[in-house]
Amino acid sequence: MSDINNEVYDNPWTFDGDIFTSGDIKDYYGFVYCITNSIINRQYIGRKYFTKAKTLQPLKGRVNKRRSRVESDWQNYWGSSTILTEDVLRQGEQNFRREILRLCKTRGEVNYWEVKIMFEKDVLSAKLPNGDYKYYNENIMMKFTRSNIGG
Repeated sequence: MSDINNEVYDNPWTFDGDIFTSGDIKDYYGFVYCITNSIINRQYIGRKYFTKAKTLQPLKGRVNKRRSRVESDWQNYWGSSTILTEDVLRQGEQNFRREILRLCKTRGEVNYWEVKIMFEKDVLSAKLPNGDYKYYNENIMMKFTRSNIGG
């Protein structure tokens, strides 16, 4: 457990073997990651942005809402897979490794590399030696699913 910016940061993200902190964000927009279940060696590939949009009320006398960006929940993020998050709750965070595969400077770059890596790793059809799927991922961009590729 690390103390980063006075926050408790359990099960930290790593990048190139080192713990990744808010101070490492610099001018990066987001990252592509892999979360690995150390018990069964099942993985999840995904993406996360370092910031999110925040809408504020208009200033007095104005009608337009104000928009800004604030830091996202990336430090505590566990992916969008329901199956993965259920396994994390059931088996405990300590049994999962969170690794940043690639840091990206634009939103488009994050999205591109996530999809590229997913296809390279064959996340929809790769299997473990016991026959189970190797990846928690059930779709790519909500367009390609195991059922429509025959996986």
